[in-house]
Amino acid sequence: MTEVKDNPLVKRSHGGILHLIWKHRMVYTLLLPGLIWYIVFAYGPMGGLQLAFKTYRASEGIWGSPWAGLKNYERVFGDPAFWSAVFRTLYINIGRLIFQFPIPIILALLLNEMKFVKFKKVVQTVFTFPHFLSWIVVASILTNMLSLDGLVNNVLAAFGMERISFLGSPSIFQPMLYITDAWKSAGWGAIVYLAAISGVDTDQYEAAEIDGASTFTKFTKITIPMLKPIILFTTITSTIGTLQLFDEVVNITGGGPANATITLSQYIYNLSFKYSPNFGYAAAVAFVIVIAIVILSIIQMKVGGKDND
Repeated sequence: MTEVKDNPLVKRSHGGILHLIWKHRMVYTLLLPGLIWYIVFAYGPMGGLQLAFKTYRASEGIWGSPWAGLKNYERVFGDPAFWSAVFRTLYINIGRLIFQFPIPIILALLLNEMKFVKFKKVVQTVFTFPHFLSWIVVASILTNMLSLDGLVNNVLAAFGMERISFLGSPSIFQPMLYITDAWKSAGWGAIVYLAAISGVDTDQYEAAEIDGASTFTKFTKITIPMLKPIILFTTITSTIGTLQLFDEVVNITGGGPANATITLSQYIYNLSFKYSPNFGYAAAVAFVIVIAIVILSIIQMKVGGKDND
C-alpha cells in the first residue's frame, strides 16, 4: 500500500491539472490576459448564434426573443436576393483564382531572379506598399480617377471622347475589382511565395541544370511542387476572403448600381443595418456562410492533400 501511495505517477494523477498549473504558474500568469481576451471577444459573442433560430425583438433582447425554429433558414434558401449574392460572390472568387492567383507567383519568380539586391528591395517596397493602404483610401483614389468628373473621364473629354461610367457599370466593376485587388495584394502575396522559393534546396536546381533542364522545366518540376503547400494555403485564404468580401464593394460601389454588385457580406450588413433590421435572418445567413467556408476549406485541403501525396 505504501509503495502505491508514494508512487510519483499516482501523486501526479491526484494533483492533476491544478498541480501542473501551479508548477508552471508564471507561464499561465503571462497567458491569462490573452486567454481572457479570447474568451470574452471570441467565444462570448458565440452566444449570439441563437439569433439564427429566433425572431429577434429589441424590447426582449437576445435571450428573451421567441424561438422561430428553422423558419429563418427556410427563408434563406428561398430568398432570390440571397442566391444572387451567392452566385455573384462565387463568380468573383472564380475570377480571382483565374486572373489574380498567378500574379504573386510570377512576381515572386521575377524577384527571385534579380541579382541586384538594392534594386530588388526597391521593387519589393513599391509592390508591397499598396497592401498597407486601407480600402477607404483605395476607393477614394479610384473615385477621383474613375468617376464621371474624375481624371480619366476628363482626359477622355479633352480628346472629344464620350465619358464612361466606370463606377456605375456592373460589367466594368468585375475587372476593376480584379485589377485593384491585384495591385493591392500582389506584393504581399509575392513575399509569401518568395520566402517559400528561397527555402527550396539549391542543389535540386543545380542538378537540373547539369541534366540540361530548361528554366520552364525547373519551374514546373521543382518550384511548383515545392510551392504546393503555400499554394493550397493561399487558395483557402483567398476563398475565405472572397466569401467575406465587404470593404472593397462597400467603399467602391456601395453595392450599386441597383444592387448589382452586392456580395454575401454586404447582404448581411444590409439586412442588419440598412434595410428594416432583421438580426435573426441576418444571423441565419451568416451561419450558412460559415458552414460553406468550412465545407470548401475541407474540400480544398482534401484535394491538396491528395496532390501532395
